[in-house]
Amino acid sequence: MNRREDFTEMALGLVSAQSFPAIVGIADHMLKSSGVTLVGYEKIGSGHCTAIVRGNVADVRLAVQEGAERAEQFGQKLATLVVPRPMPSLEVVLPIGNRLAQLATGRGHSKLSNQAVGLLETRGFPAMVGAADAMLKAAEVVLAAYETIGAGLCTAIVRGSVANVAMALDVGMVEAERIGELHAVMLVPRPLDDLDQTLPLASCWIEEMQPLNIPLSVKETEKETVALPELKQEMKELTIANSDRLLPEPFQPEAQPFVPEAMPLEQPLAVERSVEVMDVANELEADPTTDVASSAPPAKRRQIRRRDRRQ
Repeated sequence: MNRREDFTEMALGLVSAQSFPAIVGIADHMLKSSGVTLVGYEKIGSGHCTAIVRGNVADVRLAVQEGAERAEQFGQKLATLVVPRPMPSLEVVLPIGNRLAQLATGRGHSKLSNQAVGLLETRGFPAMVGAADAMLKAAEVVLAAYETIGAGLCTAIVRGSVANVAMALDVGMVEAERIGELHAVMLVPRPLDDLDQTLPLASCWIEEMQPLNIPLSVKETEKETVALPELKQEMKELTIANSDRLLPEPFQPEAQPFVPEAMPLEQPLAVERSVEVMDVANELEADPTTDVASSAPPAKRRQIRRRDRRQ
């Protein structure tokens, strides 16, 4: 679907009044009586304000008719207009198209949404300031913004609960008449989203979405252990109690290190024994009657044999 086909299905409705509180009340009645969308307001000076709505032809005609009846109740001199199929160039040039809708919806979330709206209009800025101060001191309301439309007309806009806004408006009217000229008063108990987004709002009441900053590197801090005196004493008592219950271990002799003993050399002993065997054999050959089983040591026996031989 192209842009021209979009505009051929829509219609424009315009209702004009000479008071900002009055035009806000008219716009609220138009939104609640028909399925239209509030584009915004156009202020041309000398107190003239125009509410602009969009929708299909039937809804726009019904909204404009209801707005005109509401304006007559307020005693306003008004002008109305219904444009069934506006040309695209008309939407682009005049400040009644998508630009106002984007300005109305692209300002962020309001902290004062879903609260009643109170508008008090005076002729002269001092009267408006005095009335706003009296309203803030008389009830639990906040000053959302103020609007000027020319011809010396200034409007203070307060937000709060319905009861608080009604009380604040009563006090503000008395103060405005004391200081200067009271021009108009309006209370909107339950404003719709379209109306809420088109009302002026101070920057302090706007919440803008902030990006979530995620740290790239997370540093972990080392945790230090803290010794508790009570816990330390309890652990000590538990250790002593457990040590009393332990059985004595069986005695085990201390293991001695293994040291290998030096082995005697067998070679000389073998040679000596072989010599002794040979001597015994010689003695047997020489004297068969020799007592070989004598208990004398071999060295002594050899000395004896040598002496016998010499003899």
